[in-house]
Amino acid sequence: MNFIVIGISDRPQPFFPPEVLRAISQGRVFSGGRRHHEIVGPLLPAGAQWIDITVPLSAVFSQYAAASSLTGDQPVVVFASGDPLFFGFANTIRREMPDAGITLYPSFNSLQLLAHRLLLPYHDMRIVSLTGRPWPGLDRALIERTPKIGVLTDREHTPAAIARRLLDYGYCNYRMHIGEHLGHPQRERISTLMPKEAVSVVFEQPNCLILHLDKGSEDGFGRPFGLSDRDFALLDGREKMITKMPLRLLTLQALDLPRRHVLWDIGFCTGSVSVEARLQFPHLHVCSFEIRPECEALIRENARRFGAPGIEVHMGDFLAADLAPLPRPDAVFIGGHGGRLKDIMEKVLTVLAEDGVIVFNSVSSHKVPVNSRLLWDEACEELGLKQDAPTRIQLNDYNPIEILRCRK
Repeated sequence: MNFIVIGISDRPQPFFPPEVLRAISQGRVFSGGRRHHEIVGPLLPAGAQWIDITVPLSAVFSQYAAASSLTGDQPVVVFASGDPLFFGFANTIRREMPDAGITLYPSFNSLQLLAHRLLLPYHDMRIVSLTGRPWPGLDRALIERTPKIGVLTDREHTPAAIARRLLDYGYCNYRMHIGEHLGHPQRERISTLMPKEAVSVVFEQPNCLILHLDKGSEDGFGRPFGLSDRDFALLDGREKMITKMPLRLLTLQALDLPRRHVLWDIGFCTGSVSVEARLQFPHLHVCSFEIRPECEALIRENARRFGAPGIEVHMGDFLAADLAPLPRPDAVFIGGHGGRLKDIMEKVLTVLAEDGVIVFNSVSSHKVPVNSRLLWDEACEELGLKQDAPTRIQLNDYNPIEILRCRK
């Protein structure tokens, strides 16, 4: 099959070069969204067939195949927003029909149009699409303190919802440039607001926005390396109920997080390991587990304090949890086990990636009734796990701690 894919803006009377007008006049089968049909409908030849692009897309491509069988080599003419290779429908065609021929006539994408209106250079702008996608792309850009972020929105991830996320996690230093109906001569509108102003505004669809770190805000806005223990909200104010910062960083090193993708933090308590991992390695998908109900508010509070959005929190007994819907971990930290270390490790092994690692910190103390190092050694032997050389550390007057790691 062959396709001609034409990018358009929201302009009701689009301007097309002669070769595009010729392709339209010679076409028989056309496709696009309903909004595209409203714009280009007057240009279509008499008797033209129109195929709406709606979900499920499999049905749309079935219609393309049926139409192509009747028209032979006649290409399907598809209208798409902006640049069809910019999170656009040309990519969908290439994915669904890799052998299809595509002739492309792009227009400016919405973020380009918004940057043009603002006279804002965009060669250094990171692009994040929230159109039909969850938050991780934006979260990572925020954690990395990206100075300029272009964001494609949808009806759920609106500018107001994005402003709320910025406020919730302390990213208040971004100025928000919002463009509505870009390219439409009567309905186009550009607004520049701070998050606290944008959070209560309803913007018309379609829209997009550019987050621009406010001038002068770069100073003091860097990502910390090693979070201060005293800044965490603690369980009942107990200082010992937190993995101390030096030990926390060594634990992240043992987990080998730069090359990992999914971290599970089992028994998170205050969430210090989850929060530190999220900030130091924002590419990670972090899933955190805890049985004590009072800890849920703690991890959410600490995530907000330190600007660490996107931690996936799971409350309840880990051994009773349904792990099937969760992303498969390649790094697991066991921060608490309640005397059931072997059972937890055995369950982890049912989902751990082949090259995954398990890390556990063992405290050496005569006050601890059960020797956790002994539990670890017994579990590794019974489960056939290979142990790496431990790291031993003692902080101030605290008891010595061993950082233990094993793998399949």
